[in-house]
Amino acid sequence: MAEELTFEQKMQQLEAIVSQLERGDVPLEAALTQFEKGVKLSADLKKTLDQAERTVAKVIDAQGNEIEFSRDSGEEND
Repeated sequence: MAEELTFEQKMQQLEAIVSQLERGDVPLEAALTQFEKGVKLSADLKKTLDQAERTVAKVIDAQGNEIEFSRDSGEEND
């Protein structure tokens, strides 16, 4: 089974694909294959970022309970 790439490795691969496709010197069949790989990498990266955002958006209250963070958390209108 193939080893899972890190976020950074996936990002580097996506950047390389974009750069290669922007040059325009790739045969059509290869460009389509690269484009499909880029779309998959992009989806994987977005999933990782969404998951990280959900994790970061959680805070611990005074009782040690995990709660969702909101912009209004901790702010009181006096």
